[in-house]
Amino acid sequence: MIKNKLKKNAENVDRFLIRFLNKQNKSILVKPMKYGVIEGGKKIRSTIILDTGKLLKIKEKKLIDICAAVECIHSYSLIHDDLPCMDNDSLRRGKPSTHKKFGEATAVLAGNSLLTLAFEIISCEKSLLTNYQKNQIVKLLSNCSGHTGIAGGQEQDLKFEHKTKKLNQIIEMQRKKTGKLFNFCLQSVAIVANKNMKHRSFFGNLGEDIGLLFQLADDFLDEKGSKKLIGKPIKKDKKKGKSTLINLMGYQNALHFAHKLKKKILLKLRKHGKNAKDLIDTIEFILGRNF
Repeated sequence: MIKNKLKKNAENVDRFLIRFLNKQNKSILVKPMKYGVIEGGKKIRSTIILDTGKLLKIKEKKLIDICAAVECIHSYSLIHDDLPCMDNDSLRRGKPSTHKKFGEATAVLAGNSLLTLAFEIISCEKSLLTNYQKNQIVKLLSNCSGHTGIAGGQEQDLKFEHKTKKLNQIIEMQRKKTGKLFNFCLQSVAIVANKNMKHRSFFGNLGEDIGLLFQLADDFLDEKGSKKLIGKPIKKDKKKGKSTLINLMGYQNALHFAHKLKKKILLKLRKHGKNAKDLIDTIEFILGRNF
């Protein structure tokens, strides 16, 4: 069952992160870092990595540090997104946002520390990855996390508020803000599998499609989900004047767009046969969790 798989994967990544942090010199930032990355969340990006590992026949033990790194990046971005100077959200994953729990300055520093921790995890000498793979993965993660990825997408998201934007502008923003990290999830596994650039690009582009689907699912939840289900306030996109596909084309048209996108993703995955089953199940869950 998909929920059991997600729970198991999240627990394994949490254990890795706790062990990694516990072996380091303690600092007063460890507590807010753990609060931001370990407590709560489905860690669906980790499951995407492990599912892609099954597709490409890579063992979990070679991917667990990549899972931990991507969760650090994702959590850093959430901590910063919630800050008063950005989206100003007081609730995340069913609990107070990090800045509400520990203060704004500590939240900024904890987010920064999770960002740098991701690269420390990938470059760790105990990793099972080769030096070439580490170098390629660090380069890819940098590209997906900075101004060409998450940070750039967040900047566009803020600048697009209360403005009418075209379809391609919204999709580009969402591919950066959400899709790029999913690009990393799939393409990093292709790097571990020693695939060539053509195959890496295929998996990276597929990851961006999955990320766009995930963002659409999040937008549907914001529109029609419940605060209890998603662990944060709902209907905030419309209140903040966010540029979303729902606000541009309406709920039903956006839903139709999402189902067409899912069909496109699944068509590509089914060509990989039974090895793609776990990843297909996760894609089905991403959109199906809203209904």
